Amino acid sequence: MEKLHNWNKTLRRNFLPTVLVFAAATFNFGLPTITYPHLNFANLAWGWCAITALGNFDPDKGGHIILWDLKLIIRFPPGCTIFIPSALIRHSNTSIQPHEKHFSFTQYTAAGIFRFVDNRFHSDTSINASGLTAAEQQERMEACRTR
Repeated sequence: MEKLHNWNKTLRRNFLPTVLVFAAATFNFGLPTITYPHLNFANLAWGWCAITALGNFDPDKGGHIILWDLKLIIRFPPGCTIFIPSALIRHSNTSIQPHEKHFSFTQYTAAGIFRFVDNRFHSDTSINASGLTAAEQQERMEACRTR
């Protein structure tokens, strides 16, 4: 994020870097906030996603986070945060009781931002069309394979 903001000083951060290191954040204020099993394919595969449970609900009766691929159901009370690689681990949460409120705050960074910075602030399309030598193209392909 530092490289990106140094490259373009007009970019505005959502939060101070001492508060939030991720590029994006989502507040989910649905009543209630329930997710079905999913992966966040656009996020950096080896990167972390921070999920914070908010609201007023009994964590013994609902609001658990489920990490399907790990076969884990985790009690997830309001105010707790979990870090997961959301592009790699299918996750969801359980419903709560009808009279309760459940929200979430999720922080993440899309993989495309990392590629853009790694491409010296160019998209994959523009850097591939920029006339790379065969050796440079081979180096990029190998870097993609190893990621």
